[in-house]
Amino acid sequence: MKLIDMTVRDFVYEVDSASPAPGGGSVSSVSAALGTGLLRMIGHLTIPKKKFNKLDEAVQRDFVNTHERLKALEHKLLDLVDRDTDAFNDIMHAFKMPKETDTEKKKRAKAIEQATMKAIEVPEGIADVAFEALQFTDFIRQHGNKNALSDVGVGTLMLYAGLEGACLNIKINLPGISDDAIVASYASKVEDMLASAKQIKDEILEKIHQDLTPNG
Repeated sequence: MKLIDMTVRDFVYEVDSASPAPGGGSVSSVSAALGTGLLRMIGHLTIPKKKFNKLDEAVQRDFVNTHERLKALEHKLLDLVDRDTDAFNDIMHAFKMPKETDTEKKKRAKAIEQATMKAIEVPEGIADVAFEALQFTDFIRQHGNKNALSDVGVGTLMLYAGLEGACLNIKINLPGISDDAIVASYASKVEDMLASAKQIKDEILEKIHQDLTPNG
């Protein structure tokens, strides 16, 4: 059974086991998917309302387009939940390959690095998708249903958690890559993305806390 087909309870129990997979990567993807789901929920609570129809037509159009784009991002994140666990399992399979002869050792080393590269590319995808969704949060905050402001905040937190978690999974696998240029490129991308994402997260959470503070 795929992870995304499990009940919430079964998924949590699957994580809470002696098996190292599903681990932080799959959990990060679930976290980000829940973040997009919350932003989508706010859209569902906004678009049918009379107040929404009073907004500028360009804003209405952008809001609907954003709502649809978030659905596509949600689908990508759900797909990446299982792909991350598959990538980890591929590494474990590669490590179990025979290593008695020099030929076997070379074949095994190549398989391990290829699997490790996949284990970097999948969380990179999670981080990229979460980062794109994160950039819609302030637009949703501004034009979405004000009764769901707290949900914008929680969605932001979930997206950021998924993004940073994915970045951690990239970083832990980088030592398994022999090409220094590839390692440096990923390390630079991770740091830049984390800095930008943290700024977005901090700014919107500050605005939401202020909006929710009495007489704020």
